[in-house]
Amino acid sequence: MTETSLPSNTPEFSVSELSNALKRTVEDAFGFVKVRGELGRVSVPRSGHCYLTLKDETAVLDGVVWKGVMARLGLVPEEGMEVVVTGKLTTYPGKSSYQIVIDSMELAGEGALLKLLEERRRRLAAEGLFDPARKPRLPFLPEVIGVVTSPTGAVIRDILHRLAERFPRYVLLWPVLVQGAGAAEQIAAAINGFNALPEGGPVPRPDLLIVARGGGSLEDLMAFNEEVVVRAAAASRIPLISAVGHETDTTLIDFAAALRAPTPTAAAEKAVPVRLDVLAQVTDDGARLDGAIARLLEERGVRLEGLARGLPDLDRLLGEAAQRLDDRAERLGNALPALVREKSHRLSAVAGGLRLEPLRQDIARKTSETARLSERLGGAYQRFLQLGERHLIQLGDRLEGNSYESVLKRGYAVVWDDAGRLVTSAQAAPGLAWTVEMADGKTPVTVGATSSVSAKPKAKASSSGQGDLF
Repeated sequence: MTETSLPSNTPEFSVSELSNALKRTVEDAFGFVKVRGELGRVSVPRSGHCYLTLKDETAVLDGVVWKGVMARLGLVPEEGMEVVVTGKLTTYPGKSSYQIVIDSMELAGEGALLKLLEERRRRLAAEGLFDPARKPRLPFLPEVIGVVTSPTGAVIRDILHRLAERFPRYVLLWPVLVQGAGAAEQIAAAINGFNALPEGGPVPRPDLLIVARGGGSLEDLMAFNEEVVVRAAAASRIPLISAVGHETDTTLIDFAAALRAPTPTAAAEKAVPVRLDVLAQVTDDGARLDGAIARLLEERGVRLEGLARGLPDLDRLLGEAAQRLDDRAERLGNALPALVREKSHRLSAVAGGLRLEPLRQDIARKTSETARLSERLGGAYQRFLQLGERHLIQLGDRLEGNSYESVLKRGYAVVWDDAGRLVTSAQAAPGLAWTVEMADGKTPVTVGATSSVSAKPKAKASSSGQGDLF
C-alpha cells in the first residue's frame, strides 16, 4: 500500500461551503473598520449602487456603497479624493475577493477638502456662474428682506438687531439647517423658494436675500460649498448677500452671490443704509437744491433785465406802425379810382379793335344748325315711339290669345272643387260639390252616383257646341 492511498482525517468542503466559511470569518473579525485611502476607479451603474476602489502605495481594496447609503453619504465620490470610510469587510464568493461595504465617507484632512473645493471652484467658474455681469445690483432700500439661516442661532438675532438700529425693514425668515446631512438641499430650496414667490401674492416677495451662518471649521461650512447651493445662488433673480462664517472664511457661495459680507452683522449693514444718515442727506440735498434754484432764478432775472434794456421803446414802435398804416390807407383810397379808370380805358381800346359782324354771323349759323338737328332728333324720337307701340300691341295680342279666358271662349270649361282647387282628374266620389267655369260665368254641379265621371254616357251636343259634363 502506498502512502497516498492511506486514509486521512482532513474534512472535505465544497467550494460554496468553503466560501461561506471564509465570509463568516472575515465578517466576524472585521465587523467594523475605518479605512483611509485614495479613491481609484469609481462607477455608478443604473442600479444606483456605487462601486469603487481604495488604494495606497502598495495595496488596493474594493468597496461598495449601496444605493440607500449614497443618498445620505454627504459627498459625491470622485476619483483622486482622499477619504476616510467606515464599514465592514465581507467577501464576494463570485470572484473569490473581499471588499468593504461602506456606511459613511468623509474627506481625509483639510488639505483634501481644499483640493476638492479648488477643483469645484474652477469647474463652476468655467461655466460662468461667478461672472460679475450676471449678478443683479442691490437695491438701495429694500422693502422686504429674506433671510436664510438657522432660526435658533445668534445669527438671526444679530441681523434683526442691526436692521432695527440702521433702518427697520420687513424680514422674512426661511429656517434651514446650516450644517450636516441635508443642509445643502434645504439652503438651495430656500433660495429657490424665495425666488418662486409671486409679485403681489399673500406672502411678499423679498427685494433682497441674505444667506448667513456663524463661524465654524471647514467641515462645518461645507454645506455652503455644495454645488446645489452655488447653482441656486447664481440663478437667483433676487440680489443675494452671502454672509457665511467669519471674515477670514471663504465658501463657494461667496463667488456666486451678488455681494459677500464678512459677517452676518456686516450683511445687515450692507443691506440697508442708516436712517439718520439718509434723513441728513435728504435735508442737505434739499437745502442745496433750494440754493441752486434761487441762484438760477437770480441769474435768469439779471439776464432778462439786460435783454429788456436792448429792446426799443414800445410806444415809439406802435406810433411808427400806426403812421405807416394811415399812409397806406390814404394811398389805397387814391389808387382804387385810378385803377378803375385805367382798366376802363384798356377795355374800351380792346373792344374797339374787335370785328363784331363776323362773330354775329357765326352765332346765327350755329343757331340755325342747332334748330335743324333738334328737328331731326324729334322726328327720330317719334318714329322710335311708334315702332315700340306697335311691337307692344303685337305682344299684347299674343298674350291675350294664350290666356285661359280665350280658351274658354273656344268652348272649354274649368272645374274647381269646393276648396277652390283646380280639378284635373275624372275620378271622384259621388256627392262632391264642384264649380264649372265657362266663358260666360260659373255654375255649381254635384257629382252623380257613378264613381267615375268618365263612365257616364256622353250627351248630345248642345246648340252652343259644348257637350254636357255629366
